Amino acid sequence: MIKFGTDGWRGVIADDFTFERLWLVALAISRYVQKSCRGERPLLIGYDTRFLSDRFAQHCALAAVQTGLPVYMVDRFTSTPAVSYATVNLGTEGAIMITASHNPARYNGIKYKAPYGGSASTQITGAIEEELRSIEKERPSPPDILFEKLVESGDVRLMDVKEDYLENVMRMVDADAIRGCGVRVVFDPMYGAGQGYLSELLKGLDVECKEIHNLHDCLFGGINPEPFGENMNELRDEVVGKYDVGVAVDGDADRACAIDVTGEFISSHKIFSLLLQHLVEHRGWRGKVVKTVSTTSMIDKLCRRYGMELEVVPVGFKYICDLMLAGNVLIGGEESGGVGIMNYIPERDGILMGLLLVEVMACRGKNLGELVRDLIEDVGEHHYVRRDIEIEAGVKEKLLEELPRARPDEIGGVKVEQVVEIDGRKFIREDGSWLMLRVSGTEAVVRVYAEADSPEEASRLAVLGEEFIGKLTKGG
Repeated sequence: MIKFGTDGWRGVIADDFTFERLWLVALAISRYVQKSCRGERPLLIGYDTRFLSDRFAQHCALAAVQTGLPVYMVDRFTSTPAVSYATVNLGTEGAIMITASHNPARYNGIKYKAPYGGSASTQITGAIEEELRSIEKERPSPPDILFEKLVESGDVRLMDVKEDYLENVMRMVDADAIRGCGVRVVFDPMYGAGQGYLSELLKGLDVECKEIHNLHDCLFGGINPEPFGENMNELRDEVVGKYDVGVAVDGDADRACAIDVTGEFISSHKIFSLLLQHLVEHRGWRGKVVKTVSTTSMIDKLCRRYGMELEVVPVGFKYICDLMLAGNVLIGGEESGGVGIMNYIPERDGILMGLLLVEVMACRGKNLGELVRDLIEDVGEHHYVRRDIEIEAGVKEKLLEELPRARPDEIGGVKVEQVVEIDGRKFIREDGSWLMLRVSGTEAVVRVYAEADSPEEASRLAVLGEEFIGKLTKGG
């Protein structure tokens, strides 16, 4: 059964993500959209650099036309934030985005972006799944029509959404502070859909920017297009000794991480914390802060210091998006690198985050490593570990059944003070360190998260988490 996870539906190409199954999902989305607007507004369709993404997008366009919807479609691979912004800018009734984000190259997927330019709510995805259940019974076949005929007839209109998006991103930053600031940047789109985006913006501000991995390679150079761990090695090699900072975005460019001048990896947690500091202390912005449950406790400490409300939500930016739509959210972020800010669409955006990082460096006159050291002096040491463990489908079902029952009194000899049940299980120990276990909503993976005041203790917690998973799956 096809079900939407934390951000759409994903699967392995030619295994469960096939043209036949995508047709059913595209029809379900199209029928939902048609009912929402009575066919009076277009549906936008975008796609990334993955294998067959352009063909999958054309298949979705055919489904939308078949349902009676006018269709706008990007004229080349495009980032997810650019498609999200275009839904608002063009006044469409939402968008389909063909992408599997940061997942390995064998995956592809489909996201639905709502008319407000952000992740579809659980109510929307629930309505789409209801349509899908009905369509699965009918099993309608696609008509034998060439995509080129849809373009010739005007049923599908090809368009460039990149330039308007870049102009909007530029409006969100202090261009005068960045212009000619002397920060030298390396940008790594990781062979993904963000190619040319950040480098074009920075060069327009007279900031030196070198771009790497900017080829259309659907195998992503043999790495996962996720800005994390060994995937950042080539970016690190480019930065050290030659540039001031490296910024990497994931495959659809809605998340970002960085490398500082010494080659140190700057995690999404530190980026989230630095941007929160900057928006409050430099720009003077105020509002609620939202984070996913797997995100660093540094955010909690900063919120207490600023006297700002913090709300913790399940993993998935759609939960942050819901609160941003409700209003007065200053910033919202997740562990995996997605951050969104107020006065923008309710969407995470890796390109905007990268540009804001350069703004922070320019305004403070310090490199990224120095800014992180200042942050640590402010909130203390926080070392974070995440491990992804691939599991079989049967093991995944076992974990989904057993994990909600887990309530250990202690972990690693330290008392468990609180069990957070928002998403998976998060065990907070009395010294403030914590371990979290969560089954992925998009992959056959269980994720282990840990945070402590030393790298050794964070790693030890992660190992204890893996052992704990082993006991649960064996019924021990």
